[in-house]
Amino acid sequence: MPLGGLKLSELIGALSHALDITEGQPEGHCVRCCWIGMHVGKAMGMSDEALWELYYTLLLKDLGCSSNAARICQLYLTDDLSFKRDFKMVDGRLPKVLNFVIGHTGLGTALTDRFKAIAHIFRNGDGIAQELIETRCTRGASIARQLRFGEAVAMGIQCLDEHWDGGGRPAHLQAEAIPLYSRIALLAQVVDVFNVSDGMDAACWEVEDRCGSWFDPAVVAAFRRVAESAAFWEHLAAPDLDRAVFTLEPGRFVVPLDEDYLDEIAIAFGQVVDSKSPYTAGHSSRVALYADRIAEALEIDPARRRWLRRGALLHDMGKLGVSNAVLDKPGKLDADEWAAVQRHARYTESILSRIDAFGELARVSGAHHERLDGKGYPRGLQGDAISLETRIITTADIFDAITAERPYRGAVPVSKTLEIMGDEVGRAIDARCFDALKQIVGGLDLSTSA
Repeated sequence: MPLGGLKLSELIGALSHALDITEGQPEGHCVRCCWIGMHVGKAMGMSDEALWELYYTLLLKDLGCSSNAARICQLYLTDDLSFKRDFKMVDGRLPKVLNFVIGHTGLGTALTDRFKAIAHIFRNGDGIAQELIETRCTRGASIARQLRFGEAVAMGIQCLDEHWDGGGRPAHLQAEAIPLYSRIALLAQVVDVFNVSDGMDAACWEVEDRCGSWFDPAVVAAFRRVAESAAFWEHLAAPDLDRAVFTLEPGRFVVPLDEDYLDEIAIAFGQVVDSKSPYTAGHSSRVALYADRIAEALEIDPARRRWLRRGALLHDMGKLGVSNAVLDKPGKLDADEWAAVQRHARYTESILSRIDAFGELARVSGAHHERLDGKGYPRGLQGDAISLETRIITTADIFDAITAERPYRGAVPVSKTLEIMGDEVGRAIDARCFDALKQIVGGLDLSTSA
């Protein structure tokens, strides 16, 4: 439970890996963008204060990306993760955009459905692009403010998709009207995507090709100087890049990370998770509330309850790496889809385990789908191998999952929910936790707990 000298840069750097998976990007995308962008910022002679703001703009540039995932699936009849991953390779020229739409819309659906979707996109493409980007950018900026970052960082995130020539979105800003942090972050993003996919030469070619259209020529000039260093590219590919990136945060602007701030960060990232699907809106905050009330009924001490609330808020972080085509599917999942859902528990543990101080929390949160009878996932733990804290989160999670609306059914009344859960006591649900839930459920306002 102790913070153990945990720094904001380490915490945000680790949690940024959750943003990578919701964008379908290879692990470490935001951290690599931070490495690239910070070197560009230094080459441009930015002040330490500006570099500090740039640092967090780069790590958090994708804060709002989960908020348009469901809409992408709905409009394009496709997997949002591969759609987002592949779209980052498109330079915005109309022929390439049209080819992308045709190649990524409605694959695997009925031919008539596919044609209807493509026709709708061709008719309304401008409005659709505006909606998707505006949703993502404004949501990301809002969460950045919630994380205590100032307007410079928030606007750096909000304007990520603006282009130097005014052809970007959502506000069609042009040239110097675009925040410098946004200009650097966009270039860093393109460099990383193409470097990972096709290598250094391809990344540098894309930068030159988009100079003056997407990119500020001054930012491109700074990148050219940075790219001349072999060490820059070697570090970018190094397995310990995270640690190198932590050292780039300007030291005299380091922000103290206390218990209150940690709570706020957990709440904010819980909202990132819940934004992924309309069916999970408020889920993490409700599970945290129910888990806290159950823990209180079990007479768990306040400090441990506070710690447990964070675990409950972050328990579904791994769902950012599961396609909405699966999460929001109204019918029965096939074997591959069910396997994708099950992977979210391991994703949660993997992301939280990147934070040394979160070692126990990672195990507790990642085990919330384990069952007492050993038939759960991801490890098939059973009985005493499942901690009390995990059992509490499991009970709270099941209660909310049944009482909330789902793609395949409506919300289930509380009385029926308790009846269903009662049948699972001793198999999936701990008896003490279930008794505690029954004690506190009358005091819960399910309509406002989110």
